[in-house]
Amino acid sequence: MKDTHWSEAVVKLAVWLSGLVEFEQAEQILAKVGQIAMSDSSIWRRSQVWGEQCRVVERNEGKLRMALPERGEVIRGERQQAEVMGVAIDGANVHIRGEGWKELKVGCVFEVEVAPQVDQSTYGQLELAHAVRNSYVAHLGGPAVLGQLVWAEAKRRHWTQAYETIALGDGAPWIWNVVAEHFYDSRQAVDWYHATQHLAHAAQLLHGEGSAAAQRWYQHYETALFQGQADRIGVQLTQAAQHKPRLADELRREAGYFRKNWRRMQYMELREDRLPIGSGAVESGCKQYRGRFNGPGMRWSRSGLERLLPIRSAIMGDQFDQLWQLARSLPPN
Repeated sequence: MKDTHWSEAVVKLAVWLSGLVEFEQAEQILAKVGQIAMSDSSIWRRSQVWGEQCRVVERNEGKLRMALPERGEVIRGERQQAEVMGVAIDGANVHIRGEGWKELKVGCVFEVEVAPQVDQSTYGQLELAHAVRNSYVAHLGGPAVLGQLVWAEAKRRHWTQAYETIALGDGAPWIWNVVAEHFYDSRQAVDWYHATQHLAHAAQLLHGEGSAAAQRWYQHYETALFQGQADRIGVQLTQAAQHKPRLADELRREAGYFRKNWRRMQYMELREDRLPIGSGAVESGCKQYRGRFNGPGMRWSRSGLERLLPIRSAIMGDQFDQLWQLARSLPPN
């Protein structure tokens, strides 16, 4: 596929910029940095044409994506297969014209490395697991397609060769359905931050927002939560609901959250096994998607956003050059 008006290098640069910044900003960057006069509408049209090519690469059941080198492999040469890998799944809202706010489902595949970090409470040094070399996929629609995309990305990165794997998410049932289908033999963990948010809400329900009693309850049960006693917290909240009829429904919902997920809340055990307990990698990814697609006044057509998604994902995963090579090798639409 060729663009007859501009050189391939210029078109590639314009498409890359379209995944980074707004089209008007891309026009300004090309003009000021490269002395290239390409209008924002021209940049948009080329991003749509090439974005569709990138979607073909992405949609082809991962077969073409398998040709993508792992992140950093082109620069550093063959890397040793990661012993521990992880996947994290979440969602971010984007505004679609005629539909309103819709959830963009996001998957992140990463390697796990352990690095020292200062404990803010004791100022001692801890060896904590971190997500590194993240790559991303996203889908505007149901979880089934997202599951296929994230599994294709995991396979491309030799997921099945890892010694240990972990899947992270919040308490949303659709996330764990995706995990059950594609990552069923991985360790599972509810993100620590989301779990403590639910714990804080339960403390406020029981003792009042901002009260000393709520703080004491939270601190006590935060320790229990970290130690893997989420089921005990669920029992406590269920019992409390019997004595607080006006708050009973909310307390039972929080109780259900901890009871249903207690097997995914073995945080001390995960730490001891040098595995991450937070899904910061995918949350960072969601922020990066929102940063490009949720600017002031932005309203997207569904097709327009869908064509930009693989471009944005490739940029975030440091794979744009490789994806471009695959896209340009496809026959014209």
